[in-house]
Amino acid sequence: MFAEKKPVKGETTGMSNRILADTSIKGEVSSESDFRIDGKFEGTVKTSGKLVIGRSGSINGKAYCSNADIEGTFTGTLVVSGLLSLKGTAAVDGEVKTGKLSVQEGASFNATCDMNTKHIDSASKDYAKKSAS
Repeated sequence: MFAEKKPVKGETTGMSNRILADTSIKGEVSSESDFRIDGKFEGTVKTSGKLVIGRSGSINGKAYCSNADIEGTFTGTLVVSGLLSLKGTAAVDGEVKTGKLSVQEGASFNATCDMNTKHIDSASKDYAKKSAS
């Protein structure tokens, strides 16, 4: 009688993944859901959802996502197809490719920034090819 609604590709299911404070992880993570990091992550994160780095969180490596909210620190290569939002406590160092950028007063943004969507698409495709091999 009641059909179960199946998510459309790229649409988040309301569920999210989380790395808690006082947790450190090294490696590669791929997810279809939102991803929040309050601990330390070293490696590559790829999500078709939103990436959130909490105030105590940090990423050192590469990240590919649809949107991102950063309160903590990010060092490396960040590719965001939609909106990258840097809160006042954020610190970003490295290379950034994004569709849109919002920076609050107090944020540290020490990165090269490319807002050309052609480059974002090619960076995501290059990553997908490397992951498949």
